[in-house]
Amino acid sequence: MKYIGPHVSASGGVHNAPLNAQSVGATGFGLFTKNQRQWKAKPLDGAEIDAFKENMFTCGYAPIAVLAHDSYLINIGNPDFAVREKSTNALIDEVKRCELLGLPLLNIHPGSHLVSTVDEGLAHIAESVNKVLDETKGVTIVLEAMAGQGTNIGGRFEHLASIIHNVEDKARVGVCLDTCHIFAAGYDIRDEESYSKTMLEFDSVIGFKYLRGLHLNDAKAALASHLDRHESIGKGTLGVEAFRLFLQDDRFDNIPCILETPGEEFWPSEVELLKSLLK
Repeated sequence: MKYIGPHVSASGGVHNAPLNAQSVGATGFGLFTKNQRQWKAKPLDGAEIDAFKENMFTCGYAPIAVLAHDSYLINIGNPDFAVREKSTNALIDEVKRCELLGLPLLNIHPGSHLVSTVDEGLAHIAESVNKVLDETKGVTIVLEAMAGQGTNIGGRFEHLASIIHNVEDKARVGVCLDTCHIFAAGYDIRDEESYSKTMLEFDSVIGFKYLRGLHLNDAKAALASHLDRHESIGKGTLGVEAFRLFLQDDRFDNIPCILETPGEEFWPSEVELLKSLLK
């Protein structure tokens, strides 16, 4: 089964997210457990946690169908120790929020190396992930494949493989492929031949055993543009065929397949379109 749905709003409380997902016909969804543009948030209280879990049950969502996402402010690849420590502590808090909500997956952007080197950035990220995992339990850190824009790390499969290699608890680290990002990074997925080649490379460099999530986004920019610009499904440079290939690939079963496309008014039709592409 593929768990398909958008990254929904949790405005008014995280308990609203399952209801918002159900309203667009989703079988899975993504969410922020706190304001993604603030370092700190009010702790989750018992009533909010209970309401979230009740709505998850009522709406028929298993925890594995949900892919939480961390704050955009976090950068555990930052060469400045003080900023990196602040990011690491913020990430620990995000993991603990997932623990309380019973969510097993937290998607993160690996980070940016800024004025340092890629290798230094990779080492900082792995070090921070190890600290986060040491101080938490039960939640898997999911490293998102990126477009390779600027100094962002994660635009090559080798980047993610290096981080995983240096994470001590490999049972709690995984990868999320983003269709827009990997296309912008230079991995073609628009037809069966190019898709098969890219998936073979992913399996060889990282391995499908580490796959934990999928972001379904069309792209505004061209192949290898390194521009992170999402477009609605079928309206960008990827086209519908790419999404059919992913959704008919059994290796992507039983993971959250999350849209981060613009225009939430289009989500019901996009979810329906994606469901129609399943076998």
